[in-house]
Amino acid sequence: MDGLLRGTTRLNDFDAAWSVARGGPALRAIRVAAEKLRDRFLAGPRVVAVRTLPLTTLLYPTKYAFNSAAMSPAPYVVLTHRCVLVQFLQAGALKTLLFNPSDIEAARATPYFARMIDRFGERATNMLVQKFEPLETQLSTLGLSAADIDYVAFDHFHTQDVRPIVGTTDGVSRARFPNATLFAPQCEWDDWDDLHPYQRAWFVRDGKRNAKTDRIAFTNCDLALGDGVMLVRTPGHTSGNQTLFVGTEQGVWGVSENGTSADNWSPHDSRIAGLATMCRKSELDMVVNSNTPEGGATQYTSMMLERTLVDRVRRAPAFVQMFPSSEVTPSALAPGLAPTLLHRAITSGDVVSTRVSPRQMAEAR
Repeated sequence: MDGLLRGTTRLNDFDAAWSVARGGPALRAIRVAAEKLRDRFLAGPRVVAVRTLPLTTLLYPTKYAFNSAAMSPAPYVVLTHRCVLVQFLQAGALKTLLFNPSDIEAARATPYFARMIDRFGERATNMLVQKFEPLETQLSTLGLSAADIDYVAFDHFHTQDVRPIVGTTDGVSRARFPNATLFAPQCEWDDWDDLHPYQRAWFVRDGKRNAKTDRIAFTNCDLALGDGVMLVRTPGHTSGNQTLFVGTEQGVWGVSENGTSADNWSPHDSRIAGLATMCRKSELDMVVNSNTPEGGATQYTSMMLERTLVDRVRRAPAFVQMFPSSEVTPSALAPGLAPTLLHRAITSGDVVSTRVSPRQMAEAR
């Protein structure tokens, strides 16, 4: 499926800024463009509902989570990986998006995590990981089924296997969300065929082999999906990295894995030992999630875009409403590495169940 998907709108706000070749000027151009888009987005309509659906916890190297800035002997932090459900109106019609509905079992084939399992053993690894209710069960609790999902997107394709999402041409995998269209950045989809060595450890090697493409919308631009929802390019962590932005009654939220905690976007106000000191000495305003270092400068610029576009946290205005798709979670395994502020969830509006009456559906619209 090529070209702009019906119902979506291309956003050109960052095209000129990303074409600026030099680092400092590009950073400033992105910030100015984000300020302008923020004003327009904030004044626009809101989404119908947002819910956060936890999927699993995982061990992740501390040096990557905080770009080697955290002063702790703990080699790993614990991340909680979550999917975000968004309901919104698109030309008056209710649509449902799942952002990062990762297949947890398939993700175990990611080379980095496969090596970790080999190192610690299957039993020990399973003891260290908390699994939550299956995504389909959580959807059912909200009155939804897999067939009700209209769109699926990922912030990037690290650890992902899209074959269970869209199905395969050989019939081995059936589409998990049979009516959903997957938004796939074309550049990262193409990169998957011949990965840079820095990226190989994080991609499931055969994660798109024989995947059906008739339900994939290949993208190469920023998109407004409908009222209060945008997918915006934020390259650096990967070539096709993208951030979900939603307009809610709490203001604008962003969802991304460019950072692993609220502290990554506001390190000067962090209580994690080392972050504020390192950033002041290095004149840095953000700390990147640095497991793929080849695009670090561009990733930093993307985090500036994110931080500028979203709102401040009302209860702690030093921090911004950037929700890490995999958030550092306090754990006895990682003493001293609890985030200064935990987001845990985004909750907005009332989810419209497919089990509601036609009248209730009309009122929701």
